[in-house]
Amino acid sequence: MESLSCNTGLERLCGFGVGEEWAMTTQEGIGLELLAAEFTALLGPAAVITDRQRLRTYECDGLAQYRVVPGLVVLPESAEQIAAVVRACAAATVPFVARGSGTGLSGGALPHAQGVLIVTSRMRRILEIDPANERAIVEPGVINLDVTRAAAPQGWYFAPDPSSQQICSVGGNVAENSGGAHCLKYGFTTHHVLGAEVVTPDGELVWLGGTTRDAPGYDLLGAFVGSEGTLGIATKIAVRLLREPESVRCLLAAFPGVDEAGTAVSEIIADGVTPAAIEMMDALAIEAAEAAVACGYPEGAGAVLIVELDGPVAEVDHTFAAVQRHCTGAGAFEIRVARDAAQRALFWKGRKSAFAAVGRISPDYIVQDGVIPRTALPAVLRKIADLSAGTGIRVANVFHAGDGNLHPLVLFDEAKPGEAQAAEEVSGAILDLCIEYGGSITGEHGVGSDKARYMPRMFTAEDLDTMQRLRCAFDPAGVCNPGKVFPTPRLCGEVPGKHKGVHPLQAAGLAEQF
Repeated sequence: MESLSCNTGLERLCGFGVGEEWAMTTQEGIGLELLAAEFTALLGPAAVITDRQRLRTYECDGLAQYRVVPGLVVLPESAEQIAAVVRACAAATVPFVARGSGTGLSGGALPHAQGVLIVTSRMRRILEIDPANERAIVEPGVINLDVTRAAAPQGWYFAPDPSSQQICSVGGNVAENSGGAHCLKYGFTTHHVLGAEVVTPDGELVWLGGTTRDAPGYDLLGAFVGSEGTLGIATKIAVRLLREPESVRCLLAAFPGVDEAGTAVSEIIADGVTPAAIEMMDALAIEAAEAAVACGYPEGAGAVLIVELDGPVAEVDHTFAAVQRHCTGAGAFEIRVARDAAQRALFWKGRKSAFAAVGRISPDYIVQDGVIPRTALPAVLRKIADLSAGTGIRVANVFHAGDGNLHPLVLFDEAKPGEAQAAEEVSGAILDLCIEYGGSITGEHGVGSDKARYMPRMFTAEDLDTMQRLRCAFDPAGVCNPGKVFPTPRLCGEVPGKHKGVHPLQAAGLAEQF
């Protein structure tokens, strides 16, 4: 995939040039130089970055194929500072984008060339651990795994566990509604957020939800979680804590191929067993993991399953026996049961490192994310294999098999002419397969910049219009992470319905009315 400038890449993905659009609007408002001076007075010189070389540190998130150097970066340390920054941006009609640890894989935190990037990484305070009320309150820059580390001495933990949980932030998890290996049993981030203090796109500080379950009124919190930073910025987050399970058992099962492993998954679920996690890796993904972390998976495996169960001892023992039986019946030629926490961690080490590990076997790769019904796993994996064979583009498969969330890793070498384009076409074809089989174009990575162009394949124009009206209710000026999620920007200043006259962006060919 070609290296993208601030305009060309997003024009292709979103239908308008972000840098060009905001160059127009900022000419009428306050320039970035004046904002930089204002923010320096507010935050201090160490919290404002204007040097281009330092700005390049923030030019992409985990999806490194798309890069935009931000116009200005600020690093606030409190909700009040974020609110002040947002108010200044709103007054100047300057776009702003929130960023946590930058581990996202959809370009959701991609900056704007003429905008402000608000980085929350300095807001890492765990404000409260309250086991009696099964909750914690944290700032958005707190690392996911640190919540569990803080709660563990009292026997509690935070369930959402993305593969990047050692470095990703809770604020980013909220923005993307992140999942993780254990989402099969415990759900996504949205199921573990009680409330959030949010800076709205006009700079107001409000609470959505609360610190207990099921706050009264409209579920604005539900709309906010997973909105990919387009509805505001979370500055405090009240999350649910769960009590550590009485028993945890984990096995690694090796199969000749993905068909047999997929059959085992279907039979386990059909038997009424709900494991905490069922993860699958194919031969190419195993090869990468072995090269990176020497996880010691069984030799000759065409696929492996990692199955983990937790809960009361009697229940886990009973269901664990059923899982072993189904794996053997589906053709597993080796089953290893973790004898202790250290071996369990080794089983998971290969899976958790899989995305980065692929760099050992390919100079470039696209991390894709789509969802299919579990029963369609064998058919879709065969079609992915056919796509790979027909194009010569290798695809390594790593996924949450229990809920059908695929993570195909599309491998290519950018130095070879045509490979980047071919890889992108294979990546898109995989998403088309997900839609064809009744699934979704994303399971947990979000839409961001990368998948905005695929939204019309899944949703009608009326669907997209309805979604954008919600967005405009929060952000009528269109300054909060614009250009993300939707293939074309809704003209938020217009009255919903048929538009009269020609908007300046439309006249410039940067947007369309619908």
